[in-house]
Parts: sequence; structure tokens; C-alpha cells
Amino acid sequence: MKVIYYVEVLSSWCHWVEPVWSGLKQRYAGRADFEWRIALMRPEDFPVSQSQCDWFYRRSGGTVMHSAYMLNSGWLEAERKGHYEAPNLVAEAAKDFGFTGDEIRLALAHAALREGQKIGDLATAVKVAAKAGKMDAKKLRVAAESNLVKDRVATSTADFLALQINQRPSFVLTDAIGDKAVFSGLVRIEPLVATIEAMLADTAAYTAHQAHHGTAPKN
Repeated sequence: MKVIYYVEVLSSWCHWVEPVWSGLKQRYAGRADFEWRIALMRPEDFPVSQSQCDWFYRRSGGTVMHSAYMLNSGWLEAERKGHYEAPNLVAEAAKDFGFTGDEIRLALAHAALREGQKIGDLATAVKVAAKAGKMDAKKLRVAAESNLVKDRVATSTADFLALQINQRPSFVLTDAIGDKAVFSGLVRIEPLVATIEAMLADTAAYTAHQAHHGTAPKN
């Protein structure tokens, strides 16, 4: 089966769900394929000030997640008016250098959400990613600015919106028999595990049935 994780690098909820994502990949290694895709937030989805951002962080990190640390709003630049495409483009571009896992994306998120680095600036995002992956910064920047990478990000964002959901993180689970489940905004592992187990069980049942009875008659 396939598990797709739709993520925005600067989303605080995506930060909180990363242990869940890692846990799922470990738990179902060899039984499911995992892929993350960028789903850009709209400019109006971002906080407009650091004080507003901190309020959201207190709600997500303190009230909901009971985190021992608070996220850092230092990355926010009000003058950008919600345009923070740069770190997402850099994370996507890193795939072209072999980094299809989570390491570059997590390095960018950590730089912003824990250290307060202003990775909305392309040069800063490239510097963070290049250091994390020991990549050539100039080549990485060229890739991040390319139409190829921009088109991929636009396509994955459009695919996300076509699901008629608007929360990041979101997960789309699809099994071999065509069943699909969509989770939008949840950051707990339990409902995801329960659904994956059910889908794998159903798929196994179909396989067993075919082994005993063959394929469906044509008429």
C-alpha cells in the first residue's frame, strides 16, 4: 500500500506530526511505500505577526501537544505577507540530489521552528539545506529556482487541494485493492495505525480469496 504525507515546511502541525511519520515508516517498513509531497500553504494561512504566531504555538505546542519546548517565531517576516515558498522549493529541489527522505526537509524546519532562522529567504534556505546534505549550494539554488521544481510543487499542491482538504499535515492511504482513506490535520498515530492495519488485512483477504478461487468469472 501507499502512504502519502502532504507537508508544508513551515507548518507547526507538520513539526508535531514528524515523530508519527517516522514511527509509521519504521512500523510498516517493507509493507507500505511512503512518500512526502509539498502542499504549499496560502499566504493568508500564515500568521501576520510574531505575537499572533506565538499565540498559535502556545495552543499547538502547549495546550494540545504538551511539549516541553515552545516553537520559535523568529522565522516570521511580516513584510513577506505570507510568501514562504522558498524552503519548500529547496526541500523539493534536494530530491534531485538524492535526498528523497526527510533529512533536508527536517533540517529546514528545525532551522526555522526551533532556531528562528528566516528561511523564507531563498539564500538562507539554500545555506541550511546545503549544509545539512553537504550539497553544492549554487547547484541547489539553481534547481530550487528551476521551472521543473516549481512545477512539481505546484502540481503536488494542486493534487492536495483537489482532495478538498486544507490542513497540513494530511495523509492519503491507498491499498492494492483500491481503497483510500484521507486524514487531514490529525497528529496522533492511533487512527493511522488502525486504518493501515485494516487496509492491509483486507488486501491480504483478497489475496487469499484469489489463491483459493482464482479471479472473478468473466460472465
